[in-house]
Amino acid sequence: MTDPAQHWNERYAKEEYAYGEAPNEFLKEQLLQLMPGRILFPAEGEGRNAVYAATLGWTVEAFDISAEGKKKAERLADKNSVVIDYRIGTLDQMNFKENSFDAIALIYAHFPAGLRADLHKRLTTLLRPGGTLILEGFSKNHGDYQKKNSGIGGPPNPAMRFDRDEIENDFRGMEILLSEQCEAELNEGFGHRGTGSVIRFVARKV
Repeated sequence: MTDPAQHWNERYAKEEYAYGEAPNEFLKEQLLQLMPGRILFPAEGEGRNAVYAATLGWTVEAFDISAEGKKKAERLADKNSVVIDYRIGTLDQMNFKENSFDAIALIYAHFPAGLRADLHKRLTTLLRPGGTLILEGFSKNHGDYQKKNSGIGGPPNPAMRFDRDEIENDFRGMEILLSEQCEAELNEGFGHRGTGSVIRFVARKV
């Protein structure tokens, strides 16, 4: 079985950006409502969202397990004349301090089911009081969309997809500003193309 880092390195080794160079539309909409500060992008892949945040004036930190993803992200940052602090590794290998970020963005950051809840709780501790958590990812129902269109992408394992109740429980104690499951029309590179079922969640740390 291919290990996760190898899987993502192979996907990101292509010249084309797997999910495009433009930011996720939901993230874009949410960031435009916030004052720039310090933001963290876990599982950031090729950097499209981190680079966009940097163009808005955010101080951006990101991490991923893919060295190829980091190369693409830094190339995109250079292209857009911004700087991002991008590290390779897992959350366990980072030295982020608690209460140090104004926002955390989890955009299609699908962690293994057994790790997800703990990772989400630990990420919450990194937010400052008043900080914002922004999440978009594929829902449990997304499998029906994958059967109709393999180009929409998303984890093949339903256990890695999101359920609203699970997400709300992962981030319990936060003030929920938005929690919904909806259809989304995605046009993000060759990796997300077509209609899918997503969970969108925004919460503020109290």
